[in-house]
Amino acid sequence: MPELWVPGEPGPSLEDFVDRLNKAIVAFAERHAIPNAVVDVELLDGARYTIETISPEPGYGFVTLGLLCGKDESDCPTALIVPVGSIKRIELDVAAERRGRFGFSPPASNEG
Repeated sequence: MPELWVPGEPGPSLEDFVDRLNKAIVAFAERHAIPNAVVDVELLDGARYTIETISPEPGYGFVTLGLLCGKDESDCPTALIVPVGSIKRIELDVAAERRGRFGFSPPASNEG
C-alpha cells in the first residue's frame, strides 16, 4: 500500500503523481475494455474540463492539462497550466461515444 501523504508534509514529485495518474487511467480503460477513458477534471473554483493529456510540466507545483474541446466550445483553450493543489476531483468515465470525443491519450510507454 502506498504511503499516506499528509498535507503540509513534503509529498511525491509531480512526475510521480502524473505517472501514477496515467497508469490508473490506462488500467481503468483496460478494465472496461475501451480504447480510451474519458477523464474530467474539476478545479476548486468549480470549473470542469475534459482532458486529453496531463503533463508534470512546467513543474514547481504546476501541471499542464491538455483539453478536449467540443465543436460548440470555441472559447476553450488548448491547454491549461494549473497548480496541482487546485485540482478538486478527477473523474474517469467509459462513455466517450456519448460526448463525441476520443478520450484521454496516455503517454507512450518507455518500457520495452
